[in-house]
Amino acid sequence: MDFAFDNSFHDAMPGFYAPAEAAKPSAPTLLIFNHALADRLGIDAAGVSDAQLARIFSGEEMPGGANPLALAYAGHQFGHFSPQLGDGRALLLGEIVAPDGARFDVQLKGSGPTPFSRNGDGKAAIGPVLREFLVSEAMAAMGIATTRALAAVATGDRVQREQAHPGAVLTRIASSHIRVGTFQFFAAHFGADHVVQLSDYAVRRHFPELAEAANTHLALLDRVIGLQCDLVASWLGVGFIHGVMNTDNVAISGETIDYGPCAFMDRFAVNTVFSSIDANGRYSYGRQPQILHWNMARFAEALLPAIHAVRPDDVEEAKALANAIPERFRTAWFARMRAKLGLTQPGDGDAELIDGLFDQLETHQVDFTLFFRALAMLLRGEGDMLQALLPAPDAMAPWIAEWWALIEREPAGPLECADAMDRVNPLYIPRNHLVEAALADAEAGDMTAWRELLDVVRQPFVPRSEWEAFARPAPEGFGPYTTFCGT
Repeated sequence: MDFAFDNSFHDAMPGFYAPAEAAKPSAPTLLIFNHALADRLGIDAAGVSDAQLARIFSGEEMPGGANPLALAYAGHQFGHFSPQLGDGRALLLGEIVAPDGARFDVQLKGSGPTPFSRNGDGKAAIGPVLREFLVSEAMAAMGIATTRALAAVATGDRVQREQAHPGAVLTRIASSHIRVGTFQFFAAHFGADHVVQLSDYAVRRHFPELAEAANTHLALLDRVIGLQCDLVASWLGVGFIHGVMNTDNVAISGETIDYGPCAFMDRFAVNTVFSSIDANGRYSYGRQPQILHWNMARFAEALLPAIHAVRPDDVEEAKALANAIPERFRTAWFARMRAKLGLTQPGDGDAELIDGLFDQLETHQVDFTLFFRALAMLLRGEGDMLQALLPAPDAMAPWIAEWWALIEREPAGPLECADAMDRVNPLYIPRNHLVEAALADAEAGDMTAWRELLDVVRQPFVPRSEWEAFARPAPEGFGPYTTFCGT
């Protein structure tokens, strides 16, 4: 099986990684292979047996041209700086160039210890592997920038956490695995020359159009801030809570990365937290914009040696970019919310309308995902869905009247607005109760429910009668729901 690797990071960035090898699994078995993604990447899997796919994507067999390595990075974890983290349970096999010229990393997660494992086993359990596969595919289907999952393989080994679980390896595809924490590592340990080298590589790989900027490192900061503002706005728009927004989990490509204790809200509550290790709610739903600002300020700090090396006065411009993040995020957020509400024209009352909506959703404990689909149905003259979500018929009457008045000013009619809303507001998300049930079955050896759920979340916008149960909120008695950093 030919990957046609073209490993630019390995070749151009010695000293920024450690060579490593995968541990040999005892009995690798293919759980799932993403044929559509393989086609996108130009990987020809036709005629390749499941057994061979399992050997390759478990790390038992290295494909030709691979240069396996573990990346070095640091990171602020829950606000505290860890000067050395790195890929402790992941192995970058190499890079491939897709038919359209886009470059992607191929990485194994859970393939065994590396020089950065810090006494860990470097393994992954089947539950977290299948969670990442499922949720990242759902995010991609919703049009949200994300890493992708190419394969999941059971290793035949047991992984000891609180108890023993079946082991598995995930093959993750990313535009790259360069993180804010990558810059932090080299800024902290090596200084300006290494930061300049890393920034130059990042610009060449991700943003070659910035190469002509007066200060490419400042331009990189500006671009990454913009991507992260758009990303977090898109998360909030679908009720997604990342759960562990440490700087080592922030990719400069603007892709969602590291699906650990992540989940989607059912009933709206701004302080919702699902992560078992987030006791103080640092990464709650409503705090994600503030953490975006904090993380990008740390990125700016790491880039300052490079920015200063080109033009010292640009340090002040970097500070200004960081200070402007809240307003920049709010612009992205309002654009996202106007689309969700069927509005195309910015208005003076946007802030009041949007902020007021979230107050109402929390007061009345409304299901976040279904609410926006119910609004679209209301525009079609069908109010039953909305009434079923509210505790009383007039519970949100003043807000709905205000929103409706804005809809009437739209150049498109109500039916066109409703259709536009349904194109951006998912009906099907990975509901937490369904995810947990599917993962429990999968760990017991039955992938049926997980595969069905995967099919559903890959088609999140168009209703199907046979999928009605997948749109329902969790049943009474489910929860409180807790997720874990499991891979």
